[in-house]
Amino acid sequence: MVEGNRRVDAQTIRSYFGNGPYTAAKIDEAWKALYATGLFSDVQISQAGGRIVVRVSENEVINKVAFEGNTKIKDEVLAGEVQSKPRGTLSKATVQADTQRIIEVYRRSGRQGVRVNPVTIDRGNGRVDLVFEVTEGEKTGIKDIKFVGNKAFSDYKLKDVISTTVTNWLSFLKSTDVYDPDRVNSDQELLRRFYLKNGYADFRILAATAEQTPDGFIITFTLDEGDQYKFGKVDVVSNIRDVPAQALRSALRVAEGQIYNAEMVEKSVENLTIEASKSGYAFAQVRPRGDRDFENKRINIVFVLEEGPRVYIERIDIRGNTRTRDWVIRREFDLGEGDAYNRVLVDRAERRLRNLGYFKNVKVTNEPGSAPDRVILVVDVEDQPTGEFAVSGGYSTQDGIIGEISLGEKNFLGRGQYVKVSGSFGQNAQGAEFSFTEPYFLGYRLAAGIDLYWKETQATSYTAYASNIVGGGLRFGLPITDEVTLALRYNLYQRELSICDSYAEGGLLYLQCANDVSWAIRDAVAQGSTITSALGYTLSFNGLDNNLNPTQGLYAEFKQDVAGLGGDVNFLRTTADVRHYTPLIADSVLILRAQAGYVTAWGNDDLAIMDNFFMGPNLVRGFAPSGIGPRDVAPCAASNFGTIPYANCMENATNALGGTTYWGVSAEIQFPFSFLPKDIGMKGAIFADAGNLFDYNGPTTFRNVPNWNGTNIYGAPNYVTCTGGPLMPATKNVAGNVCVADEDVIRSSIGASLIWQSPFGPLRFDYAWAISKASYDQVQAFRFSGGTRF
Repeated sequence: MVEGNRRVDAQTIRSYFGNGPYTAAKIDEAWKALYATGLFSDVQISQAGGRIVVRVSENEVINKVAFEGNTKIKDEVLAGEVQSKPRGTLSKATVQADTQRIIEVYRRSGRQGVRVNPVTIDRGNGRVDLVFEVTEGEKTGIKDIKFVGNKAFSDYKLKDVISTTVTNWLSFLKSTDVYDPDRVNSDQELLRRFYLKNGYADFRILAATAEQTPDGFIITFTLDEGDQYKFGKVDVVSNIRDVPAQALRSALRVAEGQIYNAEMVEKSVENLTIEASKSGYAFAQVRPRGDRDFENKRINIVFVLEEGPRVYIERIDIRGNTRTRDWVIRREFDLGEGDAYNRVLVDRAERRLRNLGYFKNVKVTNEPGSAPDRVILVVDVEDQPTGEFAVSGGYSTQDGIIGEISLGEKNFLGRGQYVKVSGSFGQNAQGAEFSFTEPYFLGYRLAAGIDLYWKETQATSYTAYASNIVGGGLRFGLPITDEVTLALRYNLYQRELSICDSYAEGGLLYLQCANDVSWAIRDAVAQGSTITSALGYTLSFNGLDNNLNPTQGLYAEFKQDVAGLGGDVNFLRTTADVRHYTPLIADSVLILRAQAGYVTAWGNDDLAIMDNFFMGPNLVRGFAPSGIGPRDVAPCAASNFGTIPYANCMENATNALGGTTYWGVSAEIQFPFSFLPKDIGMKGAIFADAGNLFDYNGPTTFRNVPNWNGTNIYGAPNYVTCTGGPLMPATKNVAGNVCVADEDVIRSSIGASLIWQSPFGPLRFDYAWAISKASYDQVQAFRFSGGTRF
């Protein structure tokens, strides 16, 4: 007999007892099973008159789950953590577990003093509202991070390796300054990989403890660094007859005498595996075997290639992706259903998926297939938001106050495409841009993109003309190796210069033009709008240890662009830029940089003035934008009716003409401020720059160009090179001359900088003293640049 049931059918309850005879063991088993359903708060079983009587008290049904008192964590987040759901039954055990989950969520956000009290509100008919009353408490952050046992690397450097940070006055902008056991575990792996990358093969983490104090947690990592090793003898042994070891050695990323690097060992294994598969051995496995030479601190390593077990991939199951398309995930695998299983290629696919930034978590596991030689790859992912909305603002000495609003999506419609729309506005410049990138063009690992842009700049104290550029471009990026990338591009844009402002008065339109503008610039203005059609490429090498904050490695790029495939201008432009980072003592970094460029017209056309190089602090700090290189000093005389000494005009020349050739070298030492917390992100720098921009190549004849009062001046002003002495009185030639001052002088400067990786974006303050310059160069001792994104 069943009593007390209201919603659960009696027959359902009887089914847990099965058929007789009803022994004590069978009754006890049924009692446990009924409790396990979670449908009942109480189950009593008794016997009366030879019959079994089951009295049950049903759990209430949850009408609504609510949260009160939570201001730091949204209801949606907490609702996703609890197991009690509306229209489900109320279970005390489940509610207790939910309470602990909520407490754990708050503790991970740094609120150790949180209290959660679950209460129920009776709504009648066996329905209740479940309310979790939350008292959040104060945030408990990280007071300090300590390292014990580290000798090779300072605390400052190791804090840069881990993701946990110390609480400071900027903590309201970050969430990494609270104690999270999972984050600490992840930090241990980051430390381990860092040391193994830098030669410490015996590195161990002895302990990672968190001590809670009234002011916050103190995280302590106790390390055993061990000795630093170098690679000893490096060899390849092939146990596959048709794959000679000699043919594989070129794929190695390690060499004798190098500092031991576990990442390079992994990449060598990956390269050797791929080379073997190209030879037809898809099941080949590479196992590195290391032999430590403790006396000489060397690790002799042998890569052994052998035939692995013949296992095939039956299928690839993808789970957890609610937004990203399956094929976006599958294309990161270099193998598919029916292919030979290779663990190295699977691991590489997992790394690629993590690096996409589309997922919170990525895990690839194996499950047995339908046969012993079959395996199922299971890819578990969890989508995360990939949209970007940014409002930027800042100030620079060249562009004045600037601002930008941008909207971007890294995983557009779950298709893995990147889309960005942005608009900028400022004191001297405004513009808009649209970008679209397809990372797998035509199904190949070839990134293709399109850009559309418009930019308008006003005349400033650095440039005597305004410009308007409208155009677009196509680009392709092809990774050749992990470090080498080839990028192809095509750009088509229209450019128009202006030196006049228009205004209306008395029903008439007037032009007000600057009277001290070079005739070379006036000639470019008179041409009207010009169209440039340019095809180019960039070959780059990136061997940096960190792209955002490099401390070691080499970056080099070589660019070439050729214009003349249609359009109005013909030129060949070549540039090169090399930067090398070397760590020094006390966490300082030496940065050596060399750059050069050359541009020339081809065909029978002259080089347009705007296709020259214009250099300033981007080449030698301490000089104004466009402050280095050839200048036109004739407008100085033209604006003053009388004989003017050559030296005076040189000092006041404001018309930069640009040059066709430049070179520059720089040495900079960046160092942290040890008296400031690491998380402030403040560091200093001292630098020395040297360089030159020369060889102006401009037009020798001029079109009809507007004078300062809007009238036209006809004729061809003279084109001369000013070499010294007084200029001719301007009254003798109202049209003026183009007097190119182009001294062969090496510009150089020394200075100091303050660099702040602030939450508002990178900020940099430079103060430089020009040591050597041409008499007509424009100097600018102080320069500030920066902005914000939030």
